[in-house]
Amino acid sequence: MMKRTPLVLSSLVALALLGGGAWWLWSARADTKPSFRTQTVALGDVEDTVSAVGVLQPLNYVDVGTQVSGQLRTILVDFGERVEKGALLAQIDPTIYEARVSADIANLQALRAQKADKQVQLGLADRQFARQKNLLAGRATSQDAYDSAETARKSLQAQIAVLDAQIQQGESTLKSDQANLSYTKIYAPMTGTVVDITARQGQTLNANQSAPIVLRIADLDTMTVKTQVSEADVPKLTIGMTAYFTTLGQPEKRREGKLRQILPTPEVVNNVVLYSALFDVANPDKDLLTQMSAQVFFVVSRAENLPVVPMAALRPLPNGKNRYALRVIENGQPARRVVDVAASNRVNAAVASGLKAGDEVVIDVVNARPPATPSRPPRL
Repeated sequence: MMKRTPLVLSSLVALALLGGGAWWLWSARADTKPSFRTQTVALGDVEDTVSAVGVLQPLNYVDVGTQVSGQLRTILVDFGERVEKGALLAQIDPTIYEARVSADIANLQALRAQKADKQVQLGLADRQFARQKNLLAGRATSQDAYDSAETARKSLQAQIAVLDAQIQQGESTLKSDQANLSYTKIYAPMTGTVVDITARQGQTLNANQSAPIVLRIADLDTMTVKTQVSEADVPKLTIGMTAYFTTLGQPEKRREGKLRQILPTPEVVNNVVLYSALFDVANPDKDLLTQMSAQVFFVVSRAENLPVVPMAALRPLPNGKNRYALRVIENGQPARRVVDVAASNRVNAAVASGLKAGDEVVIDVVNARPPATPSRPPRL
């Protein structure tokens, strides 16, 4: 019996230590208080935007075509060349139109010669008629001779009237053919840059079926950004709102404009309804070119130099537009506070009132556990 006493004492000591440890863990868990993940408020800028993809095109451009058919004899300009209004751009073979003008001139000369001949004959007929009239008054001629003289006179007057009409028609034909001859030379209708040439030298152009386009001239001083905005975002857009964009080649350069127009007819792409929104931007350096891609942002709201908090810290209030509740650490404890938000996006919000820089806001609660149910410590 005496030999087993140390073993029993060792077991009792081990059980006592285990019981004490369990009691300490239970007590520590019961006393654990929730901790908070916080963030110190700082001043900053927040903007809410609608993003879209756009394509650049000139605000003003003209597709230069031809009004007459024929072989394109020469093109006098090249891609990227700047031209002034009235400059000669291209020429169509004028041979046929020159021949028509020459024929019209010859026809007019013939008609005018015929008219001159008839006028001479009319002068003679007038004199003969006057003579027959005097003779008839003195009963020195017959009524038949008098009537023949009068008829010849009136016939010549009618023939001259016909020639006058033919001359007028010939002059109109000449004017039309002269205009067509002038159309064989294609001039620049505006000052700008040649951005596209669709016809080729030596090509035969047929203006009877359609108006062939020879080239396009564009004014690159002002570019239009044409964007496609989803139907869900269109209600957020207002005419005159600020829009800015960057290009793939210059992602660090931000360019701004004002929304000018929203086209009412949408385009459906893969069952997605998209509306075209347009705004213009100056291009003094001519580094914006036709068909460049643009990442566009329409600014719905923007606030600058205001206290900024994460949206995760805000809780919306019922019937309170732009009013939210949050918790601020005061004297080591979270306190509820109501704030007014000037602008917000999906990440941050700029607070107009109710908060200042340096405040510590509660974002969420960490290590928050429900109090453990007390239980008896194990018996020793």
